[in-house]
Amino acid sequence: MYQKIGLKMATSYSPNFNLPKRVKNRIKFIIIHYTGMKKESAAIKRLKDPKSKVSSHYLIKRNGEIINLVPDLFEAWHAGVSSWKHFKSLNKNSIGIEITNPGHQHGYKRFSKQQIFSLQKLLYILVKKYKIKKKYILGHSDISPGRKKDPGEKFPWEILAKNELSFWHNLDQKKIKKFRKKNLSNRIDENLFLKNLYKIGYSDVKKLKSHKNTKHLTLAFQRRFRQSLVNGKIDKECLLISKNLI
Repeated sequence: MYQKIGLKMATSYSPNFNLPKRVKNRIKFIIIHYTGMKKESAAIKRLKDPKSKVSSHYLIKRNGEIINLVPDLFEAWHAGVSSWKHFKSLNKNSIGIEITNPGHQHGYKRFSKQQIFSLQKLLYILVKKYKIKKKYILGHSDISPGRKKDPGEKFPWEILAKNELSFWHNLDQKKIKKFRKKNLSNRIDENLFLKNLYKIGYSDVKKLKSHKNTKHLTLAFQRRFRQSLVNGKIDKECLLISKNLI
C-alpha cells in the first residue's frame, strides 16, 4: 500500500514495545510528536535504545523519509501519562508518529514541506486502515498538557484539517483577531471556556485545582487552535474558538 502512493519508508525496528499484539479495532488515536533533540541521528538512536524506554511507530525525517520503528499492532512507548475524553494511558489505543524537529529547547523550527507531505500520506493510510476519526488525531501536548509542548505552535494543524486529517475551527481568523487580548467579562466566562475544553476532549480539566494547571491547559489549547499567540491567558478570542469547536 505504501509503495502504491509513492511513500518512501524504511524499516528499522525498536525493541521498545509491549506484548501481546493488539486487536485492530483497539487503535483509536494517532498522536503526533516532535523529537525534541538537536540531531536527527541521536533521536533515531534513542528511539531504538532499550535503556531509553521510549519509542514510536513511525519517525519522519527532515527529508520526508519515514522509518517504521514499531509495527502498528504493538504498543509503542510514546504517550506516557496521558488522557483524552474517557481514555487514559493512550499508548494502549494509539499510533505514535515522531517528526524530526529540535523542539522548544533546541531552536524550534518550522517543519519541512517534505515532512508534512509524507505525514499527510501516512495519515491517509492509517486513517483508512484503522477507521480513525479526525478528532482523534492529536498532538502530544493535547493529551499531556503541562508535561509536553509538542508538536507545538509551528505544526500546521489547519492544513491537515483542510485535508480532513484533523479538526480546526471554521471562524474567520481576521475577524476574531479583534477579540485577542480582550479580557473575559467574568469568572463565568472562564469556567465556560474550561467546560468547552472538557467537551472537546481535554480530560485534565476536571482535575484543575490551581491557576498553574489552568495556564498549562490554556497553553496546550493555544498551541493547537490559536497558534499565532501562545501566552497562556484566556481571552475572548480563545473563548470564541472553543465555542466554535464544540
